[in-house]
Order: sequence, then C-alpha cells, then structure tokens
Amino acid sequence: MSQKVLLNSKEVNITLHRLACQLIENHDDFSETVLIGIQPRGRFLADRLAKMLKEEYKIKNVQLGQLDITFFRDDFRRGEKPLEANTTEIDFIVENKNVVFIDDVLYTGRSIRSALTAIQSFGRPNNIELLTLIDRRFSRHLPIQPNYKGRQVDAIDNQKVKVKWVENEGEDVVYLIDK
Repeated sequence: MSQKVLLNSKEVNITLHRLACQLIENHDDFSETVLIGIQPRGRFLADRLAKMLKEEYKIKNVQLGQLDITFFRDDFRRGEKPLEANTTEIDFIVENKNVVFIDDVLYTGRSIRSALTAIQSFGRPNNIELLTLIDRRFSRHLPIQPNYKGRQVDAIDNQKVKVKWVENEGEDVVYLIDK
C-alpha cells in the first residue's frame, strides 16, 4: 500500500484561508448564512473554517451546526455490521437561510444526497451550497458538484483519499492511498 501527500500542513492552511475568503465574498457578514458540517468527517473542516472566520476574519455572525446523515443513507441496513449514529447539533433555524454543507471529501455524492434529505427536518433553506476540501471528480454516482473546493483530485476507484486533522489525528495532511 503506497501513499502520496496531496496537501501538507502548510497547503491545508493556505487552502482553508482561500475557502474562508470565498465564503466571505459570497456571504458577506453571514447574517443569512449557516454552516453545517456533515458528520463525522466534515465536522473537523467545518469547525476549523468557523473558527477561522470568527477569529482571523472577524465575522461575528457565524452559526455552525453538525448534521448526522446515518439514518438517511441509501445503504442503511445493507451492511452486515450496524451503522453507528453521530450527533446532530443544529440550534438555529435553517428556514429561509443560506446553508453551506461542509464535508472533507466529495466522492460518490451519496452523503450529500443524504444530507439534503436530512436537512428538511429542520426547515426549508433558501439556498444550499456545498464546500469540500477534496473533490474526487471521476467517482460521482449522482449529479452533485461542490460550490467551493479546496483541491480537485483525479483518483480511481482502488484509491482512497484520507484527510487527517490535527484535532483528532495529530496532523493536518491529505493522502492519496493506493489500496
């Protein structure tokens, strides 16, 4: 099994700043926008971006939530081992808001389809956008594309993109791994 570094720590930081600036450009003061991390892996990216927007770019109105999509997945109850749910933490209204879904890797698009279904339980957003750190563009099963992407990667099906965050794995790095 070999692995290639797609983004090192410095490149991850530069990419996060670029994504934060793109969000500011499109959402100004965030008074009508909410950020929602897709559990489990999108949470780390969403947390990091929200912190960056608040602390480094002085955006006061950043609202951040976490959305669990476990029971909305189309492969729910298809595997042999039971799926473990994560927490959903949305303590604000999404009705008529601009929602930005945040996930680490866009692969088949099925997680985002699940998130689109799950968010309906919290109201009807005005608009939904997607931000991903890595876009695996040749692997889509559904017609879903990111509005904001950190890096586009041409990975084949026997390769895996692994995002590590300093908060849970001790380093910020993105690997392309040959299985």
